[in-house]
Amino acid sequence: MCGICGEIRFDGAQPSVLAQTRMMDALAPRGPDGSGLVVHNNAALAHRRLKIIDLSDKARQPMVDAQLGLTIAFNGCIYNYPELRGELEGKGYTFFSHGDTEVILKAYHAWGRECVNRFHGMFAFVIHERDTGRVVMARDRFGIKPLYLAETPHSVRFASSLPALLKAGDIDTSIDRHALHHYLSFHAVVPPPRTIINGVRKLPPATIRVIEPDGRKADTVYWAPPYERDASMSGLSSQDWRDMVLEALRTAVKRRMVADVPVGVLLSGGVDSSMIVGLLAEQGQHGLMTFSVGFEEANGEKGDEFVYSDLIARHFDTDHHKIFVPSDRLMEALPGVFAAMSEPMVSYDNVGFYLLSQEVSRHIKVVQSGQGADEVFGGYHWYPPLAASNDVVSDYARVFFDRSHDKMKSHVNADWMPEEDASLALVAEHLRRTGADTPVDAALRLDSQVMLVDDPVKRVDNMTMAWGLEARVPFLDHELVELAAKIPPEEKLRENGKGVLKDAARLVVPSEVIDRKKGYFPVPQLKYVDGPYLEMVRDALTSRAAKDRAIFRDEYLDTLFTNPSDHITPLQGSELWQAGLLELWLQTHGI
Repeated sequence: MCGICGEIRFDGAQPSVLAQTRMMDALAPRGPDGSGLVVHNNAALAHRRLKIIDLSDKARQPMVDAQLGLTIAFNGCIYNYPELRGELEGKGYTFFSHGDTEVILKAYHAWGRECVNRFHGMFAFVIHERDTGRVVMARDRFGIKPLYLAETPHSVRFASSLPALLKAGDIDTSIDRHALHHYLSFHAVVPPPRTIINGVRKLPPATIRVIEPDGRKADTVYWAPPYERDASMSGLSSQDWRDMVLEALRTAVKRRMVADVPVGVLLSGGVDSSMIVGLLAEQGQHGLMTFSVGFEEANGEKGDEFVYSDLIARHFDTDHHKIFVPSDRLMEALPGVFAAMSEPMVSYDNVGFYLLSQEVSRHIKVVQSGQGADEVFGGYHWYPPLAASNDVVSDYARVFFDRSHDKMKSHVNADWMPEEDASLALVAEHLRRTGADTPVDAALRLDSQVMLVDDPVKRVDNMTMAWGLEARVPFLDHELVELAAKIPPEEKLRENGKGVLKDAARLVVPSEVIDRKKGYFPVPQLKYVDGPYLEMVRDALTSRAAKDRAIFRDEYLDTLFTNPSDHITPLQGSELWQAGLLELWLQTHGI
């Protein structure tokens, strides 16, 4: 896991080395173990390294294979690289390193763009072809690894974070009104290619982009599993599905142990992370390091789930680390959280992951985490009502959207409002696509391929990499997800959601963590925005910068300031925190 950046020129000029250096400096937390920069004619590729696989300098990046005429900058991990290496050696390729980066280079040379179909893992990479000047970019199936782009008629710069591109300069930092609409309506999810600012875009997940030396580009989407029933599996029982899911998850967890350093687990105490711990124990892991975080309670709402994480840690005899965050430390951490965000992200547990990652990084460099299980196996409360939906678009929007288009008009000044309901149109386009048998299937596809990418997955990447910590997510193993997409919705919706996964969990972990109310990383101080948090948000939203921007109507802000706890979204978020977080992020990054 690392940070990558670079620049491709189409006008004969050389890329700016100063711009690369500034971007590399901004990416330093993602890769504290080394750095490199290679410039070849029209292309500059740069890298910040976090040593996980092949700790020697033979695996340093950018990696140049002079024999093949290829240079790569790569962020991520290819879990099946040993198997692919063996296959490539059988084809006559020889290797000078022992890691996964060189395997990508050889695989690209051997199989071309089809190589991505063979990769099990998370990745964002850029390959430069010496002899043609062509550049190939690719991003993994779930966008676990980010790739931001700043394009002009004469060049394209890329980086693992949006703030890194800002440091290079020459960016149009005007706010994208459609992206703002998504932020305020689609629960802060801004799907690719947009970001909150007009001058930066992002490569979509499961996409390969080929850029010719003259700037012409072409995208190919290489993965889009159908959410349809497979006739050959129509006779399977609930027990059959359970067993198939358990075996696929076993494989996914085992794959993500490949490393030349120890691998731990972020343990919330919920079903998902508990299963990861249980399966690793089942596979013979001893002394596994596990980590949990908790916060002070507020308004009578408890701020930790230690009772469940402690139970799992005792049951599987892990080396458990429990981090409790008092309110004053939470406030101190927030500026760092805003700085670590590539885009404004409203979820309260950003700070939870940030502080947890800070502690974990003192012990190890790699963890497994349970993100994705709810989106893949139907764990959210909005799925069951959709089973009988006759209007999946309206029904989904009613439970997921933070505010309707009409309501937004009373919150946001007219200059910032697009004429059309941009968020509803986007969601409708996804939900109505062919390839999903039922409304629940359509919602699961939307959430796993769109919402997940630009909310939970981005959150985990940004907050862990702020401390040079690599997070791996076995529930997003693409073979496991392909299997889950075939499972009938009723198998997922049982037991208040994730029924088939809970069936599998009963064979692995104690029932106490299964038969309980769904939990999360609660941060009640932020949900209720009181005391110093209210002062911080009010100061930001009444500052000269905010007044010059004039995104929100004054009367709306006055209402929020008067009683923040009266304005909670359908997903139990604070409207005031959402507005304040946006302004705090913009000011943090000088936008």
